[in-house]
Amino acid sequence: MGFAPWRWLLALCLRLLFLVPAGVPVRSGDAGFPKAMDNVTVRQGESAILRCTVDSRVTRVAWLNRSTILYTGNDKWSIDPRVVLLAYTKTHYSIEIQNVDIYDEGPYTCSVQTDNHPKTSRVHIIVQVPPQILNISSDIAVNEGSTVALRCLATGRPEPAVTWRHIFRKKSQSFVSEDEYLEITGITREQSGLYECSAANDVSVPDVRRVKVTVNYPPYISDTRNTGASVGQKGILRCAASAVPLAEFQWFKEDTRLANGLDGVRIESKDDMSVLTFFNVSEKDYGNYTCVASNTLGNSNASVILYGPGAVQNRSSSSSAALTATCLWCSILYSLTKF
Repeated sequence: MGFAPWRWLLALCLRLLFLVPAGVPVRSGDAGFPKAMDNVTVRQGESAILRCTVDSRVTRVAWLNRSTILYTGNDKWSIDPRVVLLAYTKTHYSIEIQNVDIYDEGPYTCSVQTDNHPKTSRVHIIVQVPPQILNISSDIAVNEGSTVALRCLATGRPEPAVTWRHIFRKKSQSFVSEDEYLEITGITREQSGLYECSAANDVSVPDVRRVKVTVNYPPYISDTRNTGASVGQKGILRCAASAVPLAEFQWFKEDTRLANGLDGVRIESKDDMSVLTFFNVSEKDYGNYTCVASNTLGNSNASVILYGPGAVQNRSSSSSAALTATCLWCSILYSLTKF
């Protein structure tokens, strides 16, 4: 196979300049001719300095990047403004590459001419890149029991390690995944909250991003309180329900839905709590009341009793499991009020 003309021309030009990179490589055992420095590791955006030790026998010297000549003596061949000459003395020949980027990584050759014998020494620039998260899942809302898949794609050199951890109610949980992808099967309400993705490679501080996972679930009445009040006094009934989205509340007495502001009662609902207030309790106000909490996923109900003096009642807070009886008619009545 013939030798390509352009390859021959390039080799001839380099020989004429006494810069033949194919000359005798300098090895660690070559006495009398120090080699170039060891490999240079530099962070992206910083400067890399390449040093080559020379002596009085050197007549010509140059720095090359692969087949590209950067400097020959004091003469700059590179058109890259980031490449500058630092030192050209009887003992040192050094250049600097400023604002290093990934494409600057690779081999660099110090080529010298001594006694008509070209020799070369090679140094390798290794560029480190801080971790950066390039693609991460958006905040998401799902129903309880669904499968959630989160992704966190990061780049960096060395390749960063990606981990996920769960932050629930401002408490940091243990790591839940050591991978770019996190899958949660049959997610529960306790698994809602913030999921933090961290990409780390020890080049700089980790890159950290967060995804909010909202888990929707039907209402669960978490607390009610039976209350005693004398005739003519104020009586207050409370009903708390946990739900996502937040529950809407309705109050019933037997088969009658109570309306705010009528019959001397006030209904105030905020967040997960509803309060039914009697400003002037009468005998007819005593009895069993039903609190119904509802959202788009379902409803729940619990019984709350307003009693008078002398009645024997449990006045401590109880869960809805202790107070809730099957109240199908409450759910039916509530559903009818939605239309």
